[in-house]
This record gives sequence, C-alpha cells and structure tokens, in this order.
Amino acid sequence: MSTPSRRSALPCALAILLFLAFAAGETFAASQSRRRPSQAVPTFEALPLARSRQNHLIVQAFINGKPALLGVDTGAPVSAIASNRREHFGLTGVTGSKLPARLQINGAFNNVAVARSFRLGALSLVHEPVVVIDLGGSSRAARVLHEQEIDGILGADILFPTQAVLDCQRQLLILKVDPDATGSAPGIEYRGLRGVPIRVSEGYNLYVDGAINGAPAQLMVDTGAFATLLHRDFVRRMRIPLHETPLTSAGVNLKDRGVQIARIRRLSVGSVDIVGKDVGVVDLSGLVRHGLLDASPPVAGLLGAEILRSHHGIIDFGTRTLYLKR
Repeated sequence: MSTPSRRSALPCALAILLFLAFAAGETFAASQSRRRPSQAVPTFEALPLARSRQNHLIVQAFINGKPALLGVDTGAPVSAIASNRREHFGLTGVTGSKLPARLQINGAFNNVAVARSFRLGALSLVHEPVVVIDLGGSSRAARVLHEQEIDGILGADILFPTQAVLDCQRQLLILKVDPDATGSAPGIEYRGLRGVPIRVSEGYNLYVDGAINGAPAQLMVDTGAFATLLHRDFVRRMRIPLHETPLTSAGVNLKDRGVQIARIRRLSVGSVDIVGKDVGVVDLSGLVRHGLLDASPPVAGLLGAEILRSHHGIIDFGTRTLYLKR
C-alpha cells in the first residue's frame, strides 16, 4: 500500500475506534436501564485478577454464556477475541447495523464481530462489538510456559465507559456497574502514591509525561506489555549502551522483533523517579503511530507491567490519572 493510501485511512480508523467506544458506552447504559426495578444493581464491583507467567493481568468474563479469560490491556483501544475462539463463543458478524465490518489495527484489517451477551461480574453488556484478532504469539508463549491461553483482550472501550479503576499490585479491577451512580470507586488507598495525569489520544491510547535520563519523553501506559519497553531509535539517540538478549516481542498484526536490554540511569514518570532500571528495547514503529515517535516530546516507549506492579500502579479511567508509589 502506498504512503498516501495509509494516510488517508488513518482518520477512518480513528473514527471507527471512537464509534466502537461510543457503542460500548451506549450498550452499557442501555443494558442497565433494561433491568427490572426489583433487581438490585450494585454501584461498583471489584473483580479479582490473576497474573499470568507472561506478566499479564487476567479477568474472568462470560461471553454468550461461556467462560472466557481476558487479558486486561490498557494499550488496546478496543476489546478483542482470539480468531480461533470465535466459533466457540458463537460470535456473529456485523449485519444490518452502523458498525463497520472491519477495523484497521497496526496497519492490517481485522473483522468486527458481535457478542449477544458480554458479562463481567454483575456488569452485563448486550450486543457488544469486539475485534477478532490473531493471538497466536500469546498462545505460543502460554504453551511454552504451560499455562492456559487467554481467549481475548479487555480494552479501553469498556474500561472508559465503566470508569474502571485498575490496581496493578493488588490485582483488582473495579467497574462502575450503575451508569447513573455518582462518586468514586470505594476501597482504593491512595496514601503514599503520586498522581500523574493521563492524556488520552484520539485512538484511545493512554500517555503520561516522563523523562529518560533527564530527556523529556512520553510513555504509553500499557498493561499488555510484559515489561517496560523503549523505542530503539530513541535509545540510540540518547547513546545508551544496548545488550543483546534471546527474547522477542510481538504486537497484534506485527512480526516478532528482537528485544535488547538497556540500563537507564533514571526513568521518571511524573514526579516518580526510578533509578538504575533495566528496560527492554525494541522497534516500536508500527505499534506507536501518527508520528508520535518523533513528536516533541517523543513517545519513547511503553510503561509496562513490571513497573506498574512494583510501584503499586493504579490506573483510574474516570479521573484519567495514574498513581505510582515512589
């Protein structure tokens, strides 16, 4: 595909992302309004999460009545189901609706399907759109590590409308079940934590301000990244030594790419400084798009699961704030 064609497709892809997020919010509100008055609806519900050996947070869901394991991925704009599980869950295609039949992710097109019911604890969504993707890389890693494969991804299109609060250390996901309720999620302890404002891009990615060895940078908050990863070109421009590893990393619709290691003297996220940190270094082109890798300040990488866990990361989708412990 030529460069002009790629550029012309970007606004369409962003519009689709926004439409799916809007549809999730509408579905959330509508599904709750259809409950009978006699049915008690909790304001919030706290769901326990498991942590896989790939350092992913996993939540139990039910799709069309069947149990499903979903990775909670703040780097995913839309929720998704593995292509090899579509038939198992009985997902239907998009027909007779305003939903697009396909969505562009990382330069490739994926089909959009619909789940008649999508349940997370007491939260029940109806006719929920999801993207059908190839999770082969994650599945292969799960088999090597002798653990159960995930069935899909819980993305920002559900986390934002439910004003979710994700506690990465306590492994807890709190969802707002009643869309008309006011107030913040209960049971979250913020003492000793520093708040960092989150900016949300048009493509529903989460970014925070930071610095690498004093150089200003943006970081994408990505619980789907097994570890913090910096963009290779940025690290080379900073003249930080790189060390080879046998590891590889891959994103949706992207080929595996080699992972190197760099020792960062000081990695800052807001006012929180992390000293003497080893991070992964990969080529993030294709994953971070729209010129953000060369922006001012540039997106230098992904703030991944290991820092969010060790520094008690709490991601509040309602207030758009990341909390970290020094």
